[in-house]
Amino acid sequence: MSARFSASPSSSLIEETSCVAGRRSANFHPSIWRDYFLKYASDSNSMSYHGIAEEQIERLKGEVRKMLTGAMYKPTEKLNLIDQIQRLGIAYHFKLEIEEQLEQIHRGYVGYHYNDNDNELHTVALLFRLLRQQGHHISNEIFNKFKDNAGNFNKLLIADVQGLLSLFEACHLRYHGEDNLEDALAFTTTHLESIDKIKVSPYLKKRVSHALNQPIHKGMPRLEARCYIQLYQEEPYHNDVLLSLAKLDFNLVQEQHRKELGNLTRWWKGLDVQRKFPFARDRLVEVYVCLGEYYEPKYEATREILAKLVSVLSIIDDIYDAYGTLEELELFTEAIGSHWDVDAKDGLPEYMQECYKIVLDLYDEIGYKLSQEGRSYRLFYAKEVMKNQVRAYFAEAKWFHQNHIPMMEEYMPIALSSAAIGSILAWSFLGMGDVVTKDVFDWLLFSDPKMVKASSVVGRLMNDIAGHKFEQERGHVATAVECFMKQYGVTEEEAKEELCKQVVDAWKDINEELRRPTVVPMPLLVQILNLTRSSHMMYKGETDDYTHARTKLKEHVTSLLVNPLPM
Repeated sequence: MSARFSASPSSSLIEETSCVAGRRSANFHPSIWRDYFLKYASDSNSMSYHGIAEEQIERLKGEVRKMLTGAMYKPTEKLNLIDQIQRLGIAYHFKLEIEEQLEQIHRGYVGYHYNDNDNELHTVALLFRLLRQQGHHISNEIFNKFKDNAGNFNKLLIADVQGLLSLFEACHLRYHGEDNLEDALAFTTTHLESIDKIKVSPYLKKRVSHALNQPIHKGMPRLEARCYIQLYQEEPYHNDVLLSLAKLDFNLVQEQHRKELGNLTRWWKGLDVQRKFPFARDRLVEVYVCLGEYYEPKYEATREILAKLVSVLSIIDDIYDAYGTLEELELFTEAIGSHWDVDAKDGLPEYMQECYKIVLDLYDEIGYKLSQEGRSYRLFYAKEVMKNQVRAYFAEAKWFHQNHIPMMEEYMPIALSSAAIGSILAWSFLGMGDVVTKDVFDWLLFSDPKMVKASSVVGRLMNDIAGHKFEQERGHVATAVECFMKQYGVTEEEAKEELCKQVVDAWKDINEELRRPTVVPMPLLVQILNLTRSSHMMYKGETDDYTHARTKLKEHVTSLLVNPLPM
């Protein structure tokens, strides 16, 4: 990696990045974690019981594999076993076995009308959800047997809390036009919210409460596994083998994540971000957690690339949104978008030179690693998405400086690009193996994929709804809320309600794109799904947890990276 500029900021840089007259300041709170994870960068402070845990995990995995492939389990029992394995966060160890079992169950359902005589709502709903999330075709008409003669869901189901909960979870995999699942969602939500009127176990009440706040399909797998492990051990008939494996595996992976974050913290400190860019959000740890869809140990390279690039992108975002003048932003956009060369630093203010240095050096580092792997072609796509990113940021900056509130038709194409979903996906693919090809990158960057657009809609609109109030108070480009209000002459609440409907529709697009046969390999589509889940986690409840990281996101960091599970 080449050293392009002087590594030491001059005193003029420090003066320049202070709250200079005429510049905005968002007053973002400083990093919560600072150097907390630095101690894990040392081998002596991490991976302490790695060998012992790995030996136990391998033994337990063998037992679980026998459960999955053994003939003694009926299909309904296999469904429940697969569900538990997935929710406990250990399914990545058994991908092939789970796929084979669900394939067999799907063939049974299609060829022999499997479960046609099964009137247990929980089993039918679980069958539906597990097959759909695997991409298999299964008709929503499977639920018609639970309706009365008037076409409404049978009121006798109200007492079946487990069945209602399973149907509620299944409804989140619905497609466009599946009205009976819309009815089912309303029906189950209403009655699950009234669960206190029914005598059920404390365990089931906790599950219902969690599901209403965070449905399985929209939850980040690693975070949801942490929650479910604690719930599952309260289940009177829980499987001790599954529980032990889940806890051991969670803690072992947590140790690896801590060490990675320790090394990233060392790199981040070396950039001297706090001093060079005091106006920007310092959120390395939060970025690492929000990119948790790549939690599996084998994605270490992907996590490193993503954490570095997205953390730097966050600084760039704040330069465009909260600090740079329009003239400076034009120069920076030109430097990234047209030149991508050390000479383009001329004319940039010194704080931008420092940021430009970080970008070019980081790309040098990534390019070197890609060349060693024989995948140099990927760097072209990585550069293209960064160029597109700053162009979208600059378009929004011009709107702000011109006091322009665009129509939704003008706003959305730019806003979807600035949401950075496409960029994050392209960067994440850099560190993945042979499953990613040149055709995959071409599909991602140049074909306007429906699923990527839908993911961007979820991220952008939820972000706009959550951050609308704060961003308008600090001085920010108009959000979708303002654009919609102006264009259609509605109130803020009416605008938010309509935008939430668009988010719901985008989720249906995502669900439909997961149907087999898929355009690109399923593992890549699952990463798009997981990135959408990350957006849902950060912005649900009308709070921008990334910007205001002292809120719920602090709890997530603590549960995933600070506190191991008690054994």
